[in-house]
Amino acid sequence: MHVSDFPDDTQPPTEAPAPAEETAPLGTSQGLAVLTEAVNSLSQKPGVYRMLNAKGDALYVGKAKNLKKRVSSYLRVDRMALRLQRMVFETHAFEVVVTHTEAEALLLESNLIKQLMPRYNILFKDDKSFPYIMIEGGHDFPRILKHRGARAKGSEYFGPFASAYSVNATLTTLQKVFLLRSCTDSVYSSRTRPCLLYQIKRCSAPCVNRIGKDDYAELVREARAFLTGDSRTLQQELARRMDAAAAQLQYEAAASFRDRIRAMTQVQAHQDINVAGVGELDVVALHRAGGNACVQVFFFRGGQNFGNRAYFPAHAEGEEDGAIVEAFLAQFYESFAAPKEILTSIAPTNARVLAEALSLRAGHTVTLNQPQRGNRRKLMDHAEINAREALLRRMAENTAQRKLLEGTARVFGLAQPPQRIEVYDNSHISGTGTVGAMIVAGPQGLVKNAYRKFNIKAAELAPGDDYASMREVLSRRFARAQKEDPERSLGQWPDLVLLDGGLGQLNVVLKVLADLGISDLCVAAIAKGPDRNAGREQFFMPGREPFMLPPNDPTLYFLQRLRDEAHRFAISAHRAKRSRAIGQSLLDEVAGIGAARKKALLRHFGSAKAVAAAGLSDLQTVAGVSAATAKKLYDHFHPGE
Repeated sequence: MHVSDFPDDTQPPTEAPAPAEETAPLGTSQGLAVLTEAVNSLSQKPGVYRMLNAKGDALYVGKAKNLKKRVSSYLRVDRMALRLQRMVFETHAFEVVVTHTEAEALLLESNLIKQLMPRYNILFKDDKSFPYIMIEGGHDFPRILKHRGARAKGSEYFGPFASAYSVNATLTTLQKVFLLRSCTDSVYSSRTRPCLLYQIKRCSAPCVNRIGKDDYAELVREARAFLTGDSRTLQQELARRMDAAAAQLQYEAAASFRDRIRAMTQVQAHQDINVAGVGELDVVALHRAGGNACVQVFFFRGGQNFGNRAYFPAHAEGEEDGAIVEAFLAQFYESFAAPKEILTSIAPTNARVLAEALSLRAGHTVTLNQPQRGNRRKLMDHAEINAREALLRRMAENTAQRKLLEGTARVFGLAQPPQRIEVYDNSHISGTGTVGAMIVAGPQGLVKNAYRKFNIKAAELAPGDDYASMREVLSRRFARAQKEDPERSLGQWPDLVLLDGGLGQLNVVLKVLADLGISDLCVAAIAKGPDRNAGREQFFMPGREPFMLPPNDPTLYFLQRLRDEAHRFAISAHRAKRSRAIGQSLLDEVAGIGAARKKALLRHFGSAKAVAAAGLSDLQTVAGVSAATAKKLYDHFHPGE
């Protein structure tokens, strides 16, 4: 991502990976001229600069405490690594933004890197959002649930959790201990008797008045205290109330308190490591080996371990550890607020500026520390072990993946192992709701952020016509590729196109590519053998007889997994589309009928079908429905009357 300030602002930075070959650039006169002209007009204020190539794409984004001094360092080409000389050579334009402080420059830099993904920066790629636990506001009996995405005003959020598993496990405990409801408002308002969760002692059934408003509010308060780290005090309070209930011979109430204490104790007993005295902090450990790096992040909130996640930032082999940590932290906390304390195994370059920038973004003071002893050192040791193990697993997986790609190249006659494989499949039920799917695989395994689904749009498509569906999907995919990346320089063109199907699908796709003027792609189809028996797949390629691979060939198993993943993704996309269609209402088709009016109409008439059958005068009696809106509704369902 980002390159830190040099200690004396005199040495040029080291940047992220470039092409494997390390030949000297043909010349740097063009880039030097651009940078020399820029230096002459730059001020000595803090800011962010961008180097752009001939197409206007960002090559590098950097920040500086002194713009003039920083950019001047790029003019000393003979003192830079070859990849940086290449960067200067490719520079055709230079842009700069002046900021008030160096911290503001760091924030802007991280935002631009996340947005532009420049080739020569250290890059942290992550397409996954973090789940939170939300206590919903605006209700006398608020529910508790898992949440991702934008935050609603008035609700409370606790997290982040490293994974859906972590948040689901915590929610299960919260249901056992605090008996808060998790159902939607519509389900809550329609209940006439307690649901199963009440029977298994995971809800207090406020929907049927089994608990009062004040008592429920006390449960919410206790849950909030638990999530913010006051679990020990709460456990002692529950124990006192259990003893009091038992002393008064209220054995059922005492048993309830006992079960809640037991559930809470299980959480405390299953913490991964001792975190006594730890409140809200993240633990960030870096491990490097074989030119690769792993950053392991552990989340602790309220003294509880909320899980961990491993990241593998892209960087140059000679990059300093401190620069990698700084780059990672600046990008990692771009999408959510940093906690009050962050422990790092390596001190980030420019730690003071980074802490100031993270504090500005979070709205509270953020400190960066490197623990040397005590509980925090134990946390760091644990995180470092996990970082090392995760990197070793990653490197082993990459080695195995490379061998599989080499086998794939041999099977399909490719000159070198494919860097991008695209696999296509379609899904429908009796010809309806057809969805096309594309999955992508490469040296790092499945590239899930490159997956694409295609809603089949052709109106003349016959139900169940897989050939026509495949024709539309591939036509759209490669017509767009020709438009957006005609020179194939962005890494978005496949080395191998694999189709789930037989000779018919192959011929359809070859015709599509021929019509688009594309003749140099390797295309193959994989079809299950007799009785759709996995292990006896046949492969079809243009100019070759159909062939099979030995049942014990690892490459066959690899290609089967790719085909099955495409099939899984296509089915998932189709089910999601079908679910949305099922959830649609007749009222959704009427312009001007929003959620509030829709709710009012359904409450008044009971169903969308009853709304459609209602008379004009009946529609006008609904609260919030004006005469004009009622007329619009009536005309929509009774055209020509």
